[in-house]
Amino acid sequence: MNTLVIVSHPYPEQSNAIKALQQTAADLPNVTVRNLEALYGSDTEAFDVAAEQQAHDGADRVVYLFPIHWFNLTPMLKAYLNKVWTYGWAFGPDGQALKGKEMLVVATAGATRHTYSAEGLIRSSIEEVLTPMKASALYVGMEYSDPLTFYGAMGAQGELLQGFQATLKQRLQA
Repeated sequence: MNTLVIVSHPYPEQSNAIKALQQTAADLPNVTVRNLEALYGSDTEAFDVAAEQQAHDGADRVVYLFPIHWFNLTPMLKAYLNKVWTYGWAFGPDGQALKGKEMLVVATAGATRHTYSAEGLIRSSIEEVLTPMKASALYVGMEYSDPLTFYGAMGAQGELLQGFQATLKQRLQA
């Protein structure tokens, strides 16, 4: 299975978890990684739309790897979807570029699993927080997989970080 991983982190210098997960993905065969901030900085208008769309060619699975940012996508990832998923490419009469591809959201959360529960502080599950990604995937004909979430990721190191990496590696090799 060919996998495209789109990575975004608004503060890449502060991210142990996203960096480690990105490296884990990059080390696997048949995986292409594109880090939005490494390619475009924080300029939400700088996307090379044709190159980003072409990166999807031949991918069976598209992974979006990002930290939950104020219970949402990162600003660059949201801008990416707005700019790259165009009418006539991703959706519309001729827009079939993503149809049938698997979407896997891999997210890190600084908070605990309990925070993302009916009893927790935000009274919402991670699945509820990620509803816009699920809706977007289904809208363009993608197969939406259950998200992979790593809780307590802020400052993750050692065994915790190694566990995140092992879990991602296992999921991407499935």
